[in-house]
Amino acid sequence: QVNLVESGGGLAQAGGSLRLSCAVSGRAFNIYDMGWFRQAPGKEREFVAAIRWSGGSTIYADSVKGRFTISRDNAKNTVYLQMNSLKPEDTAVYYCAQRLRAFATPPTDQAEAYAYWGQGTQVTVSS
Repeated sequence: QVNLVESGGGLAQAGGSLRLSCAVSGRAFNIYDMGWFRQAPGKEREFVAAIRWSGGSTIYADSVKGRFTISRDNAKNTVYLQMNSLKPEDTAVYYCAQRLRAFATPPTDQAEAYAYWGQGTQVTVSS
């Protein structure tokens, strides 16, 4: 059974920072791309960031570029999302996801390419 467990969400003030973590178990970690998505109330799920299985390539949504950083520690089976300069519009439930195909390239922002998802962690940014 594949499990993705996010943590690190919470309440932050605008301009503040949070770091999300996602621990993966039940499936190999270091051969699959990982992604972060988010869904705000009343809105569709949207892509945030993704990182290649090797960690050598990353992509970001324009809305978070320069503020968020995705990284991974393959020894710990964990992917991270460092979120700086937070804005109220970053308020959402954040989900991590693991790509279906191993050794895929390049990283993708397409949700259908990801096979496994976490339960989500709430991030709330106050103005």
